Amino acid sequence: MSKLFGLVIILFSVFGGYIWAGGILLSLWQPAEIMIIFGAGIGALIIANPRSVLTEMTLQLKELVTAEKEDPELYLQLFGLMGVLMAQIQSQGLKVLDEHIENPKESSLFLMYPTVLKHPAALQFLIDNLRLQSIGKISAHDLEHILDEEIHRMEEDWTRPAIALGKVAEAMPGFGILAAVLGIIITMSSIDGPITMIGVKVAAALVGTFIGIFACYCLLDPLSTALEHLVERKTAQLKCVAAMLTAFAKGKPPMLAIDAGRKQIQSENRPTFIELERWMQEQKN
Repeated sequence: MSKLFGLVIILFSVFGGYIWAGGILLSLWQPAEIMIIFGAGIGALIIANPRSVLTEMTLQLKELVTAEKEDPELYLQLFGLMGVLMAQIQSQGLKVLDEHIENPKESSLFLMYPTVLKHPAALQFLIDNLRLQSIGKISAHDLEHILDEEIHRMEEDWTRPAIALGKVAEAMPGFGILAAVLGIIITMSSIDGPITMIGVKVAAALVGTFIGIFACYCLLDPLSTALEHLVERKTAQLKCVAAMLTAFAKGKPPMLAIDAGRKQIQSENRPTFIELERWMQEQKN
């Protein structure tokens, strides 16, 4: 909703100010200019990026619209799940997890925490690294290094759509100039026509420059930044899981291991330690 509100503010400010200054809104409707600029932008995006990046960009843009904020239940259920898992590992060893990590979506334990199941990246990260520990003995130091490397790689992959969109945003003013130059060429070919018609054609050509600048600074660049924030939010989930796994592997009790994960959460989503204690107590009851 906040993204839509921001877009409304942009449209109202830019086009409302234009009309207030005496501009005619219909003069900005230049389908040919729009086709040249956005067609060139989309084509450049396709040429410059593999299909995997384009697919991930589509998924992230959809997530940006449908889930602007962190699910408030995610960390509550994640801490509860980790508390149960660590308690079982302490009492029965890592092998007790085999029945749960082989197919978490059918596990009676994981089904108790449905919000975690709705976040496939965090869930897969947790499952993979629990399986890694159950296969063979691995030191806490090595585990920490492995988790850091995996998170770094995943963060780089997730950031590629934002970088790609940012580069296209930077190119949009250039595409606007391209459209404007083509418009001037058309104008010069009609230089012997009526002076009013020449003015109309020049104005249409200048609209191309406007559209390119508008698309860059009002649409694509803000979207690129929003995708970066989305990646930071998703990465924080992985860092939270990694911190809990590492702290537990180092021998810390479950509550302290969970608190280590709590400290990796972004400030707007991070509960206090008192809230964490209350959550864990409610889980036990």
